[in-house]
Amino acid sequence: MSAAYVVSDCWTMTRRELAHWARQPVQVLVGLVFPVMMLLMFGYLVGGGRGVDGDYVDFLVPGMLTLTMVFGLEGTMTAVTQDLNKGVIDRFRAMPMTDGAVLVGRAAADMLQSTVGLLVMVGVGYTIGWRANGGLGSTLGALGLLLLLRFAMLWIGIFLALVAGRAELVQAVQILVWPIGFLSNAFASPDSMPGWLGTFVEWNPMSATATAVRDLFGNPGGEPGRIGAAVVWPLVLLAVFFPLAVRKFGRLGK
Repeated sequence: MSAAYVVSDCWTMTRRELAHWARQPVQVLVGLVFPVMMLLMFGYLVGGGRGVDGDYVDFLVPGMLTLTMVFGLEGTMTAVTQDLNKGVIDRFRAMPMTDGAVLVGRAAADMLQSTVGLLVMVGVGYTIGWRANGGLGSTLGALGLLLLLRFAMLWIGIFLALVAGRAELVQAVQILVWPIGFLSNAFASPDSMPGWLGTFVEWNPMSATATAVRDLFGNPGGEPGRIGAAVVWPLVLLAVFFPLAVRKFGRLGK
């Protein structure tokens, strides 16, 4: 099977997912607004900054950008299970189509929405006083790390959706994401936590990305040595869950 054939199939499935945006604009809008509300809530209502040297907003915004890349998977997961239950995926699999093109199209559409959401969050961050002080190259590198984390988390979500098989089970699976997000350094420095909890937080893949992007943005809480971990963790997760998802998809109905 030629590479052009594979790309064509994946692009066809991506356009199918993008067409859903026009039919469900409210769902897309909610996905963009929710992380903005979280940022404003923690920045102005909840506050924080325990163990943070420097301005808390400069510490918080990179953490919220990272959290945004981890949350919001339920939309894609629910769409996958709905396609399964409606027989849509069975029809696609009966066609002369590349295995996994449906999943790649779903992932590509999610990444486009995640990119838009990330840029919206950056704009809101600038509005409330946050600044990226690391230069253009470092800023683009930070955004790349954030999107890499999203891509890895996305394939975990797709695999779990295929395993769950039903939309009602997605919510139960999505609950598992919350501990990953909140047991991180997104809102507070591990130095302010009990020793055992701080150690757990430091090993959280999300914390590695948050620390690395803080360094690239030139914000408080950054550590240059964490950039490697912020690359390796998502690549390891991708190496595990991407083939698992494609394999699970290929075995549907067998």
